[in-house]
Amino acid sequence: MRLAALDGRALALGLTAGLTLADARARVPELAVFDHNAAADAALLDWLADACDRYTPMVATDPPGALILDVTGCCHGFAHGVEGMAADLVARLTALGLSATTAVATTPDAALALASFDGTEVRDLPVAALRVAHEVHVALGRAGLKTVGDVARLPSAPLAARFGAALPVLLARLLGHEDARITPRRLPDSIAVEARFAEPIAHVDAVLGTIANLVGEAGERLSERGEGGRRFAIALFRSDGHVARLAVETARPTRDVAVLDRLFRERIDALADPLDPGFGYDLIRLGVTLAEPLAHDQLSLAGGHVADAQMAALIDRLSTRLGRGRVRRFASLDTHIPEQAVLELPAVDPLRPSEWLPAEPGEPPLRPIHLFDPPQRIEVIAEVPDGPPRRFRWRRALHDVVRQEGPERIAAEWWRREGGHEPGRGGMTRDYYRVEDVRGRRYWVFRHGLYGSERASPDWYLHGLFA
Repeated sequence: MRLAALDGRALALGLTAGLTLADARARVPELAVFDHNAAADAALLDWLADACDRYTPMVATDPPGALILDVTGCCHGFAHGVEGMAADLVARLTALGLSATTAVATTPDAALALASFDGTEVRDLPVAALRVAHEVHVALGRAGLKTVGDVARLPSAPLAARFGAALPVLLARLLGHEDARITPRRLPDSIAVEARFAEPIAHVDAVLGTIANLVGEAGERLSERGEGGRRFAIALFRSDGHVARLAVETARPTRDVAVLDRLFRERIDALADPLDPGFGYDLIRLGVTLAEPLAHDQLSLAGGHVADAQMAALIDRLSTRLGRGRVRRFASLDTHIPEQAVLELPAVDPLRPSEWLPAEPGEPPLRPIHLFDPPQRIEVIAEVPDGPPRRFRWRRALHDVVRQEGPERIAAEWWRREGGHEPGRGGMTRDYYRVEDVRGRRYWVFRHGLYGSERASPDWYLHGLFA
């Protein structure tokens, strides 16, 4: 067992991370130790990363204890620029009882190295600042290379030949010759607007009023781009570092301030745990995470919006109040296999154009309103083996067929199977019949397999019920 981390007093006594517990107790018998909780450390780092969204949307974590912020173009709101931002960050961490070392550099690798070794110049850092294997550090030391500057003075080709091809690349990133972009935890929003407060606000009405103003500002930007938003996210930054996030989604692109304000109010009212402003919010940010082209609404002849717009508004309100997955709809898929032709999706997901053709007026439906998954086995009596059913037994009850229509032949998707047209691969042919029994009940049954060519005695299944 080894020490994973130490506080200031333990460091002052000469203990270091990585020291075995036995050696540590030999030096300091009264040492107090606790089990290392890696999951709690990771959760704290993620929580801090969320809090750092107030400075820039480009935030990445570098476990176990580092945060990387790309603050390009984000320092205009702080006195003294990036130094003022760093001072504000350290002050907030200190208020939380945490200590931090910050560094500013042109590349993430350089900033991490400077912060880790509390340095001011990359070339003066020890070779341990290069993120290579420990064996490479030892080899560099034996070669008389003590600092990054010593390594930088050597040609790249001999370094790669002796210490590995990764060393020149890491050295270039550390010196700022090659920029390695960070991968942010969250993708930047298409449009982002925010409101900062000199004094934190804690009243719910003030928060809702600010959200309405931000929605209006975002709507103006969307209008300039000829777009509408479909996903809107609010981040409420509390003065103690906590971040509350709320999101609403619409079935159609919109930039209507009244509609979005109502959705956010319903979203807040539907929260299981009400918003806790604590000592107040000092920053509220609205982000449009998904934007799509928005044309002008088509009006009906009598005035007002068409029924599709009214239905979309109803779906938005129900999905916001009940939950995204509680209101669902069917979407058609590009397949003719009945049980795979329809997918159930949240109603707020974007609609895809359907290739289905509507039935002619007065024609009976071609597909039942209810499908069994999987189809249920039945016993069938037919006049000829490959003919329509005359009587079938389902759930221990006999049904005499008085009307039937078919067959509708549905073959397996031969283009998806390995053997192509080769029979016997990827499934058998189905012959579907729409039948009606003596009581007027209608069923959708099929014979699984062609008689004689695919199976000697095909089985029958009941696949669905008509209304």
